[in-house]
Amino acid sequence: MIELFGADYSVYVRSVRLALEEKGHAYTLSPIDVFAPEGVSEDYLSLNPFGKIPTLRHDDFVLFETGAILRYVDEALEGPSLQPAGTRDRAIMNQILSILDAYAYRTCVWEIYVERVAKTRNGATADEVRILSAVGEARIVVSTLEKLIETGPFMLGPNPGLADCHAAPMMHLFAQAEEGAMLLKRAPKLTNWLECMRARRSFNQTAPGPDTA
Repeated sequence: MIELFGADYSVYVRSVRLALEEKGHAYTLSPIDVFAPEGVSEDYLSLNPFGKIPTLRHDDFVLFETGAILRYVDEALEGPSLQPAGTRDRAIMNQILSILDAYAYRTCVWEIYVERVAKTRNGATADEVRILSAVGEARIVVSTLEKLIETGPFMLGPNPGLADCHAAPMMHLFAQAEEGAMLLKRAPKLTNWLECMRARRSFNQTAPGPDTA
């Protein structure tokens, strides 16, 4: 039995859900809202002492940190492999995962998408200075991913993998901001890849609620 703790609005939770869907493995999503006024429960902190999401429980095995969960899902569960066989391609996959965590999440999601789209949707004013300051690094993220994509249609070849599962939720949100859409117009391979991911059943099965999509 796979139980995934988290919220459907989280790009990190969605990346694990995408991996589970691509593996063809059933799971239960147990809601955890890290932004709730009361915070997370003591029960959840007993599973993940940092109070972050996601956390995965597979029978009696508990694991947190998205990168570790993604690799575990691929290696422990039956289904198509989501990691390249070659040493260099696997290294590139790990490089992409690291880029997404270290640069894309903060810059593309929080500093651009949240400011430009999520905040204004709720009536708040976007921080234009914060957005402008983030565009330069977002441009580097986009151009770097564009260079790392191989022949396609997925990031590392003809089959989807962990890099796709991790990147798609972030890039999907980023593209909704005008700055993201503008930068992606200059990255045709990344744009085609995102369209391919958006068309997959796994992507539609893991869509968050309408207020966060």
